[in-house]
Amino acid sequence: MNRTILTLAILAFVAGTISTSYGQEPDAKSVKARENLLDAQKKVVDAKQDVKQAKKDSVSEYQKFKQESEAKIASHEKSIAEFKARIGKEKKENKARYDKKLAELEQKNSDMKKKLNEYKADGKENWTLFKHDFNHEMDELGKALKDFTSNIKK
Repeated sequence: MNRTILTLAILAFVAGTISTSYGQEPDAKSVKARENLLDAQKKVVDAKQDVKQAKKDSVSEYQKFKQESEAKIASHEKSIAEFKARIGKEKKENKARYDKKLAELEQKNSDMKKKLNEYKADGKENWTLFKHDFNHEMDELGKALKDFTSNIKK
């Protein structure tokens, strides 16, 4: 009989404990944890949107850079064509020297066009380095064409 009473008492205690634990309000720690989880989920969504926007901006920046560079290359090609016309009127000794220099400049311009078309985006740091180097080389080519023009005029 004692055993039955003891078993019933233990069962009543366990049942009471279980029923009261489900009916209580969540404690402050679980509320805070739920809030932190929601904040973290919101930050993940925001970060994904930022990444999408950064990729979109990067693509548009590259397209703009490419268009500007192609315009410079086309301008160089036009200048080279004009120089070829002028060189045709030069004396033979000057013509050979000018033709050689012009061929070098034309090859450099062609290489720049190829380099621009073959560039594949692979990170912001590499893009910045490519852009800097490409602009530097384009400036050097522009200076060389300008110097060549001034030499022909002399």
